[in-house]
Amino acid sequence: MSSLLSPLMTAIDETSASPTRLRAQATPDTGTAAADRPSLRIVLVLGALIALGPFTIDMYLPALPDIGTDLGASSSAVQLTITGTLLGLALGQLIVGPLADSLGRRRPLIAGIGLHVLASVLAVFAPTVAVLGALRVFQGIGAAAAAVVAVAVVRDLYSGNMVAVVMSRLMLVLGVAPVLAPSIGGALLIALDWRGIFVVLALIGTLTALIGALALKETLPPERRRTSNLSSVLSTYKSLLGDRKFMVLTLVSSVGMASLFAYVSGASFVFQNQYGLDEQQFALLFSSGAIALIGASQLNVRALARWSPQQITIASLAFATVAGAALLVTAYLELGGLVGFVIPLWFLLAGVGFVLPNAPALALGRHGEAAGTAAAMLGALQFGVGALIAPLVGVLGNTGVGLGATMTMCVALGLVALLATARADAR
Repeated sequence: MSSLLSPLMTAIDETSASPTRLRAQATPDTGTAAADRPSLRIVLVLGALIALGPFTIDMYLPALPDIGTDLGASSSAVQLTITGTLLGLALGQLIVGPLADSLGRRRPLIAGIGLHVLASVLAVFAPTVAVLGALRVFQGIGAAAAAVVAVAVVRDLYSGNMVAVVMSRLMLVLGVAPVLAPSIGGALLIALDWRGIFVVLALIGTLTALIGALALKETLPPERRRTSNLSSVLSTYKSLLGDRKFMVLTLVSSVGMASLFAYVSGASFVFQNQYGLDEQQFALLFSSGAIALIGASQLNVRALARWSPQQITIASLAFATVAGAALLVTAYLELGGLVGFVIPLWFLLAGVGFVLPNAPALALGRHGEAAGTAAAMLGALQFGVGALIAPLVGVLGNTGVGLGATMTMCVALGLVALLATARADAR
């Protein structure tokens, strides 16, 4: 194993070196000078923006069984509304990323969130699951604007290991969304039906737009903006696709995120149908997994003082793969009931919590000159891969074994991709 890890460390270390390094970066306050440490204000503002997507995905999870009953749809059909959101998030980032590099960060942000609010209002009146799924696509496109702009702003303001530090802090803010969203959704279902959740999502989108408009200053000055014609956009995407290490790190980020989407897609059915939890109990247990994710992302800041982002990524993928194997065993043999299932699941999520800040930071570090487009490519593949993988839990029967198998496959694929890259570089 050491013979594999040694060249792997060397090969992946090279990914932190950008072929086109950004020079002095903007500060959160002035947009003109280098920033050393993230301010609490900028972390909270960016966290509020990036949390819109998870709230859009997670808050209606406790209502999935009710939606199926009300609209006369199967559980698999209802799960496809999650896939629709993920596809919208993927497509939206590909569109918004180049616009954010050419028009600045603020205008695409406000326009995108406006689309999210409109789609949320229309979802209140969705007559069928097909219409709801289509509106969820537009919700995702709108939320993508907030996600891609937030990540691009991080790359505007910071460079080097500080990108991973800021991403870790954003994971803390971002983690509040999975903790709160299902609990809020479950609480809303006490007084409202599932349609009321979309009213609340429209209000959250409106608040997010106000935060972006009032609290976020423009971080991309006109002299650093790129041309927005189709040829230039395609050329930038072509250069990103041609950067093998960027694409490998993006794949690692994507499968890490896909494991979370598998958890999001299948958890409500596994915990409520297989283990007999009610909506409020599910919301609390689902939130505990988010706490494991948050805790790991904050330990990552301390780990960065001793190890490089690439070393942490390697170790955490290996750890998550082992935890996933344990999850499969306990689920298949039904060892320990709900407790036996949840404990290895927490460890798996903690491993992913170390991957998600570091792999994107390494990828974005390679293309600071096109931070918006690079963030778009990264986010699009994250949500695109997630959209493809999330329904697999339903195909496998919405069981603990199906959920465990899907999540384990994701993290194992990331580890294999890094090992394959290391061997290719060694040769």
